[in-house]
Amino acid sequence: MSELWEEKFIRYRRQFVLPEVGLEGQKKINAARVLLVGAGGLGSSAGYYLAAAGVGKIGIIDDDIIELSNLQRQILYHNNDVGKPKVDLAKRTLEGLNPDIKVLAYRDRLTPENMPGLIDGYDFIVDCSDNFPTRYLINDVCVRARKPFFYGAVSGFEGQAMTIIPGLGPCYRCLYPAPPRPEKMPANEYTGVIGVLPGLIGIIQATELIKMVLGQGDLLIGKVLFYDALSMDFLKFEVKLNPVCSACQS
Repeated sequence: MSELWEEKFIRYRRQFVLPEVGLEGQKKINAARVLLVGAGGLGSSAGYYLAAAGVGKIGIIDDDIIELSNLQRQILYHNNDVGKPKVDLAKRTLEGLNPDIKVLAYRDRLTPENMPGLIDGYDFIVDCSDNFPTRYLINDVCVRARKPFFYGAVSGFEGQAMTIIPGLGPCYRCLYPAPPRPEKMPANEYTGVIGVLPGLIGIIQATELIKMVLGQGDLLIGKVLFYDALSMDFLKFEVKLNPVCSACQS
């Protein structure tokens, strides 16, 4: 065994020994290409565990800088990182965790102009955004491009997740056909969230992605998972294709 493969074997052996993974499954994980949209709470959690699992190429797009108020939930960053670009520090942290992977940082905001070209280099998209316009943009572009993506959102003590595979199940617009009116949407700085919540929902997104790469288990296709941290309840609800959906049925 070469020195490189010996190191890989040691790093991933707790995954190798799983019958659902094995050597071929680990190779699939190492070959996966994942784009994280957002490097905040969800992106920190999902990115950390995808990097640790050995996802070979991780792209991160975010144009924000780190603020002190982020540190309560965004575990990729430290106190002395305040004022620095999130994607640069996220790249540093993930490559420090696992030098076996490649991390690309895009210090930019996702737009209708840059998203189609950006996702060409990735197999899967993880929606770690924190605003409605970006969520609907991710949905609409991924549906057109037939790119699987993994939706997650958090607020207060509640979170939700759904796996969207265009052509195999409903999309985000089937669940929520249109965003709330602007006057109904609170500014992000006034929206509270308990710090642990993005960690849990981000891990669920990462778990769904790894299951899809491996072809194992049941995915949240056509199902939205709701989590209430106060009651510690997980509830799944069926989401049906909307026959007049403006995205997946157009």
